[in-house]
Amino acid sequence: MAVHQQQITTVTTTQRSGEWSTGLCDCCSDMGTCCCALWCFPCLQCQTASHFGWCLCMPLLDPCAFMAVSCCMRSSMRERYGIQGSTCGDVALVCCCYVCTWCQMAREVKTQTTSGPQQVHVVTQQVHMA
Repeated sequence: MAVHQQQITTVTTTQRSGEWSTGLCDCCSDMGTCCCALWCFPCLQCQTASHFGWCLCMPLLDPCAFMAVSCCMRSSMRERYGIQGSTCGDVALVCCCYVCTWCQMAREVKTQTTSGPQQVHVVTQQVHMA
């Protein structure tokens, strides 16, 4: 008699509203993020990139890459979290409101990681075959 193991993975995602969890200028909703941006902005950038799953040094390349890293990260974040918007909008916000954009992204990563946007259930079954 052979024993065969079968793994079934079920992924459950929660519905998102398609909007950022906080507005661009909602600094008062998370004073820790606001203070971090005020006192050590590169630290906020590196921490946000790291918590999002990117290399923590990527934001430091922004001055050399004409803010392309920030634009790419914001677009990637919108895609991952189901937030509506466009690449053109991301570029415009990064160029006009650089610090506020990073604060909003930091708040979003914090919100998404604490709310658990995705739950994965793994069930392993043993099937006996004759």
